[in-house]
Amino acid sequence: MPAEAAAHNPTIAAAPIRNRSDNELAREVRRALTRTPNLHSTGIHVQVRHGVVTLTGWVPHRAQVQRASNAARSVRGVRHVNNRLSVRTRGAGGH
Repeated sequence: MPAEAAAHNPTIAAAPIRNRSDNELAREVRRALTRTPNLHSTGIHVQVRHGVVTLTGWVPHRAQVQRASNAARSVRGVRHVNNRLSVRTRGAGGH
């Protein structure tokens, strides 16, 4: 069984998560954002450089700024999160 093989072989069990590329981390952060409950992530842009995530763009509610940071930090391999999100409510332009 592959699970048993991984349990007996430390090389297989210890995946090199620290060596993930910035592109892989960006993909995983985007996935974490879309899976986070009560987070409207379509206005969020993700950049990663040397494991440091920068979130830019907007969310519709102030509480979602912190949710986005928490989601990005939850991704293994992320070293730091720079959260530059702003709050933009729908209809703010006078609808």
